[in-house]
Amino acid sequence: MMLLPISNSQHTASSSSNCRCAHPTSHQPSTQRLCSHSSAGFSGRPQSFHSSACHAYGPKVASLETQEKMDPFAQKEEYKDSWFDKFMVDYFAKQMSKQLEGKPYRPGYDGFVDLSKEIMKGRSSKQQQQTVAGVLGGLMPPEASERFRKWFPVSKWSAETNASITAIFFRWLVGPLETKEVDVDFEGQTRIWRSGVQIKKCRYLEQSGCVGMCINMCKIPTEDFFTNQFGLPLTMNPSFEDLSCEMIFGQKAPSLQEDPIYSQPCFAHECKIGDREPTPCPKIDTERGVRQQDAP
Repeated sequence: MMLLPISNSQHTASSSSNCRCAHPTSHQPSTQRLCSHSSAGFSGRPQSFHSSACHAYGPKVASLETQEKMDPFAQKEEYKDSWFDKFMVDYFAKQMSKQLEGKPYRPGYDGFVDLSKEIMKGRSSKQQQQTVAGVLGGLMPPEASERFRKWFPVSKWSAETNASITAIFFRWLVGPLETKEVDVDFEGQTRIWRSGVQIKKCRYLEQSGCVGMCINMCKIPTEDFFTNQFGLPLTMNPSFEDLSCEMIFGQKAPSLQEDPIYSQPCFAHECKIGDREPTPCPKIDTERGVRQQDAP
């Protein structure tokens, strides 16, 4: 297998000049969220957030009160993209443009995010996910799914290998990330695998400032692509408190309606339609109202 160049993207934090938060605070993203049952004096391996002692699934859902106390957008990250980063951004952007009938776009990461916003316009959440699925499918040769399932059958090795590949080659998309040990439900038992990827502060989420984009343009399409196209379960747990994200290869994700993010409010200071009340972001599920009306 040919090895691809490794990204050498670097970034530094700078204060945002247009932050609208009334009480901005400094932010230090955590590389790992610990179980509430672990203690400071415990010298063994910290329990992961997915431990049976805690919740089986789900990210931390940021309340409006928490957003007021800590604005994750108060310090914007600055990135110095390598040639590989720029190549990958343009490669993905071209596929997105094709899904938009050749819509022109400006070069760079800003143009990439702009195309994401264009995909959202006039489309339901389900249609957005389907469009992104078309983008991901366009990036792969026709036989990719069959070959992946043959080369990477569900196993500890497959999950850990894909976590390592993600940590090496996808910094251009989400910023700094690293592998970590996680709890994975496999063959009826909870196993400890190094198949987790911790995104320290997601570049895409910070740049877009949109809960709906995170869920419908990244989380759900990526989980579905790996789980249903490649046959390797994947769970993504974004944290809207600090913009970090946890990926767990080998772990099947819950349905959207069962996921805590289904009730996630908009970012109060970033979204124009953000409500001061703790109501779910309307972009997460554009059919939510219809489902509620049809419910018995």
